[in-house]
Order: sequence, then C-alpha cells, then structure tokens
Amino acid sequence: MAFSKAWSAACRSTVPATIYVPRGKFLLGAIVFRGPCRSRVTFRMYGTLLASSNYWSLGNSNDWILFQYVNRLSIHGGTLNAQGATYWACRRSGKSCPTPAKTISFQRSSNVLVSGLTSFNSKMFHFFVARCTNVRIQGVRIFAPSWSPNTDGIHVQTSSGITITSSLIKTGDDCISMGPGSKNVWIDRISCGSLGQYANEEAVQNVTVRNVVFTGTQNGVRIKSWETAYPGSVTSVQFRNIIMRNVFNPIIIDQEYCPSNINCPNKSSGVKISRVTYKNIKGTSATQVAASFVCSPSNPCQGIKLRDINLSHHTRKLAVTSYCKNARGSTSGPVLPRSCLT
Repeated sequence: MAFSKAWSAACRSTVPATIYVPRGKFLLGAIVFRGPCRSRVTFRMYGTLLASSNYWSLGNSNDWILFQYVNRLSIHGGTLNAQGATYWACRRSGKSCPTPAKTISFQRSSNVLVSGLTSFNSKMFHFFVARCTNVRIQGVRIFAPSWSPNTDGIHVQTSSGITITSSLIKTGDDCISMGPGSKNVWIDRISCGSLGQYANEEAVQNVTVRNVVFTGTQNGVRIKSWETAYPGSVTSVQFRNIIMRNVFNPIIIDQEYCPSNINCPNKSSGVKISRVTYKNIKGTSATQVAASFVCSPSNPCQGIKLRDINLSHHTRKLAVTSYCKNARGSTSGPVLPRSCLT
C-alpha cells in the first residue's frame, strides 16, 4: 500500500519526483506502477524488496513488479529477491504450479533507465521488456542457480532502441534473449556465466552484441528458431569481440529447435536468417564442434560472415570443427575452426 501511495503522488506531480526506498528488507506483493505520469519519476533504492516465498500468494500474476505506460522513468540501485526456490521445487515435483511471475517488467513504456539494480532468484524471467522504446539497462547484476528453469536474465521483444551494457548475469537460462519484434538492440560489456514458435511474429533486426565474456555456459552466441513453418526473419545481427571460456556451443544457429524433443512439429523453419556477422571471437570450446549452423532447408541462412575467429578445444589436445546445414556465407582473415559455409 505504501508503494502504491508513493507512486500515485509521484505520478501526479507536475515536476520531476523521486521515490526513495531506504535500507532494509521490505516484503512486497504483486504491484503495478501504471502511467502515464505528468513528469519524470525516479526510484532511488537502497534496500531490498522481497517477494513472498509462497508462490501461491501472487496468484496468477504474470509479473511481480510491472511498469506500464510510463514515459521518463529511472531506477537506481537496490535489490530484488523473488525467492523463487520454492517455485522451482514445485516445477521439479511435477505438481500443478501457478503461472510463474517475472521479477520486473516494462510494458508499453519509453525513455526508461535501470542502473545498478540487482536481481536474485526470479521465479521466471528477471527482466522483461515488451512494446517499449528507448530503454537502457546498465550495471545490473542478475543471479539464479544454473538449474533454475526459465530464469532468463533479460528478455526483450516487440521493442526498439534497447541498450544493455556493463552487467553481470549468472542465471539458469538465457543471459539475454531477443524475442520477435526486437529492433535496434545494442548489447555491450556483458559477463554471462527464441523465435518461430507462433504465427505472425515480428522480425528481429539490427542487433549488435559486443565485448561479452561467456564462461562455462551451454551456449555462446546463439540464434534459434522453432521447427515450424510460421514465417519470420532475423537480419542484420553482429557479434563482435567475444571471449568464450569452456563453452559447449560457442557459435550456434539452430533452426530445428524443439526443447526435450517432445511433440516436435518436424517442419522446415519459416524464419529467414540473413546478414549475420561474427567477428573477433576467441577462446575455448567444451566440445569439438565449436561452430554449428543448422539452417532451414526451405529458408537457408544467407550472408553469414566469419572474420577473425580463433576457437580451440579446452583440452588443447583435440581439434575443433564446424558443422553446416543449409548455411551460406563467406570468411575473411584467419578462421578456426575451418569454415564449412558454402
């Protein structure tokens, strides 16, 4: 109730307003901070917000903390602890579990800055950005165990002008994931410990990922699409200045994605992947196939470019290889493993 009252007052203010969260721990139920507001609103957080460990207490809320229709929002510092361990246990038990809540979501908002925020143990995604423009996420820290399900660090979809920089992400699923409709995305200086699923998905385009370190992860730089015939496209993607440390799949395009191989549609992916550049990617692979491009037979990958790639097996004893299926492109400079692109 205190947060709702503070938000209402700040949102009505005709001059920029600041909401302070003092040091300490505060239990917070599902809450919606809804705009539009009359001026800029800033959160300065020094304490920790806790979700209930009783996952039923959120009901079927899709979001623990949700910002909607807000223009000119800033969040500085603080910690969010979603206490997701009991929910993960429910998932593992096979029991009926409620809809998991994303920790913090931004929907239909613009000119948003999140700086220095820490997120622990999300029940689902930590950060979720949808139908937003001009969002900057910087200096955040995201933590959840490696076995925690669907705990993507930052998920972006149907949004444009997104910058994610100078952050540490150690979680159980994708560090940063781009959904349909992601455009003009810049990802830079990240330390990191899906498409074609539905009809009428928007394109993913103009995504740059650079200065990222992957350590012991299942995947490094990955583009995936479900093996369905629904049309879509991924174009103008750049991966630059990437370091791999014992990564199972350092470079991967997978257009036959079907988790657990259960009830797979077994259709040629309708997603067209083109103009993807990999430049200055170095380090070690945990497997011998260090670069894999499995593309759609009906929509072969086009314009894949490899430049200055140097990947070796983490043992330094085994040779690494690349694997291609319906993948077309070119190379320049030294490329190891040897390219299989046609």
